[in-house]
Amino acid sequence: MDLPEALAAPSVDFMDRVTRGVPGREADKAEPPGQHASNTDWARERRAAIGCACLLLTLLLLIDGGSGRLSAPRAVLWAGLATLLLAVLMPARVTAGEGWLASRRLLRQRHVRTDRLVSVRWSDGISQRLVLRDLEGGRVELDPALLVTHPQLWRHLDAGARASLGRGTLLCGATALNQLSRRIDGETARTVFTVSGLR
Repeated sequence: MDLPEALAAPSVDFMDRVTRGVPGREADKAEPPGQHASNTDWARERRAAIGCACLLLTLLLLIDGGSGRLSAPRAVLWAGLATLLLAVLMPARVTAGEGWLASRRLLRQRHVRTDRLVSVRWSDGISQRLVLRDLEGGRVELDPALLVTHPQLWRHLDAGARASLGRGTLLCGATALNQLSRRIDGETARTVFTVSGLR
């Protein structure tokens, strides 16, 4: 085996071990091998969420302690409140690859096959969300701003959606995808103009 082959072989074996042995997941939910993308600012947002929850807990304990009303039940109550805030603020880690997309939150992970989508729609609610459903019953909700700020995630989703359209499985969602595509194209153009000094 020559030097380039010797250097390439361990990386394939390493990726195989990583994708096979992801703890806490079923085998079919593990990220498939190959190129994938994720929201790169997830770790920073997670640290911010943990910091906010810890700050709230510290303030509540200090206020209660200063007033002389701190007790074990009240401390547990404040810890529960801080945990609830953490659960609300904790961002989803979104990862996408060829034909799949996964969203992992604090206690659960959802997975969808983007090359077997049956519907893509906007959710009703205070904040706009993109809801993806596949043939196997998988369902993922995404913040569309995530796809705008991470074009590599959009490219994987777009390629999978086109494959679904080609297969004829995606019966509802062309309008939502077109709206999202126009929004991403507009944001990209604005960014290019800003960076180049034309705006």
